[in-house]
Amino acid sequence: MQRARHSTGLRRLPRATGVASLRAVGAMTRPVIVMSGLLVLLAALMAQPSRAATEADHSAHHHYLASGISRTIVDYRVPRVTLVRDDGKSVLLTDELDDGRPVVLSFIYTTCTTICPLTSATLSDLQRKLGEDRGHVHLVSISIDPEQDTPARLREYAQRFSAGPEWNHYTGTVASSAAVQRAFGAYAGDKMSHRPVTLVRAARDGQWVRLDGFATSEQMLAELQHGSPAQ
Repeated sequence: MQRARHSTGLRRLPRATGVASLRAVGAMTRPVIVMSGLLVLLAALMAQPSRAATEADHSAHHHYLASGISRTIVDYRVPRVTLVRDDGKSVLLTDELDDGRPVVLSFIYTTCTTICPLTSATLSDLQRKLGEDRGHVHLVSISIDPEQDTPARLREYAQRFSAGPEWNHYTGTVASSAAVQRAFGAYAGDKMSHRPVTLVRAARDGQWVRLDGFATSEQMLAELQHGSPAQ
């Protein structure tokens, strides 16, 4: 049975407080102290990692806190690869992303201790801000560690961030995960070298907005509300 297709665009989206305009989104970043506070709250959610893994992940995290947000408009071609959704069903990524809804896409892995939980916490906040319209936006998180991230582990991870039915997590083979990462310019070679990036497509046939760094839920919401302006 095919999944029901959704109407294009958003309805009744709440306006993002404090967002002046989409052209100014690239210059907006949260203060480092707010990010640090979020990380303290997230620490309780995650298992204790090895010392080497912690140092490597924290090094990348602090680099991106300092560097701010980079916003670019990119034409990506969604690869026709098969992934496994968190409900255990094998699906084509093209079908998942082209069901008529705007898309917010990220890359995660369940044993990540800083970048991934912070990104997921931000998506959870975006989900809350969308309110009644949350079902009109497809949140997509794709594992970059598919050998470890089974559908069951992804479901457990999703529950930590109160993911609703509109927020799907995906795994698959190493090859399929790498193909998706490469298609979206997010392939770093190994999971410890991954970078925070969020990709937003406000319309099915529109361009992708690439937000490198720790984008806020307000920035993501502004992209969804206003779409991609002319360059």
